[in-house]
Amino acid sequence: MTCKTGPLRESCGLVDFKDVADEARTFLSMPSPEPEPRQHQRQDPAPHGSPEAARRLVKMSQPIMGTIVEAYLRERGITDLRGTGSLHYHPRCYYRPDEHSPTETWPAMIAAVTDLRGKITGAHRTWLDPRRQDKAPIDTPRRALGDLLGNAVRFGLGGEVMAAGEGIETVLSLRQVLPDMPMLAGLSAAHLAAILFPDALRRLYIVRDNDPAGDGARDSLIERANAAGIEAIVISPELGDFNEDLRILGIEALRTETRMQVAPQDVARFMALAA
Repeated sequence: MTCKTGPLRESCGLVDFKDVADEARTFLSMPSPEPEPRQHQRQDPAPHGSPEAARRLVKMSQPIMGTIVEAYLRERGITDLRGTGSLHYHPRCYYRPDEHSPTETWPAMIAAVTDLRGKITGAHRTWLDPRRQDKAPIDTPRRALGDLLGNAVRFGLGGEVMAAGEGIETVLSLRQVLPDMPMLAGLSAAHLAAILFPDALRRLYIVRDNDPAGDGARDSLIERANAAGIEAIVISPELGDFNEDLRILGIEALRTETRMQVAPQDVARFMALAA
C-alpha cells in the first residue's frame, strides 16, 4: 500500500470514487465486491401471432388463484380448479380491436396451448371485466395466437381415456363432475375436429356443443377415432353447452346426465370422488 494515512483521495491522487473504494479495500484487506448482475438484454419482438409470441405471453403471466380469473370461473359455476395449471392470469393484456384502433389493456385469462409432448405452441386470451367478473365489453373478448391445429389446452395428463370439447369453460364444467378424467379444449369446432390423439388413447369422450358446428366436430372426430381404433362416445348437454347446464340446471343435474352417458367403468374410475 503506497498511500499514507489520511484522506485517500488527497494522499493517493485518486479522483474517481471507485478508485477510492478499491484503494480502501486494499488497505483494509477487504474482498472485492461481487460483480453487479448485467441488466437483461432486451429481446427482439417476436413475430406477431407466432408460437414464440404465445410462449412469451404465457411466461409473463401468473397463477390464477386469488385473481379475477378465479373469480370469473367461479361466477360460471367452476369452483373445482384442480389440474388447471394450463391457465394463467395477465393483469394488463394488450387488446386492439383492429389495426386502425388504439391499443387497450384489460386483465385476461391466458390459456397455454400445447402439443402432445407438452410444448407450448399457442395461447388463448379471454379478456375480462374486473367490475362484473365477466368477459370484457369488447368486440372480440376471445382470441388465440400461435400454432393451434392439432393442439389444445390440456387439463390432466392424457392416457387411455380422455374427453375433448370446444371451449375452456365447457370442458371445465364437465370436469366438475369428472374431476380425475383428463380433458382438453380445442378452442373451436374446427380445431376440436383436428386434435391429435395420444398413442395410448383407447376411448375418447366427445364433449359436444349443441349447435351445427358442434355436430360437425362430433362427426369428424367419430370418423377419425374409429379409423385409429379408438372408441368414441359422445356426451351431449341438455342446453347449449355444459357450462349452461352447470349454471342453469345445477351440478347435481349435470352429474346425473353425465353418469348416464359415460361408460360404467369410467363412472367408477373418474366420478367416484364426486358421487
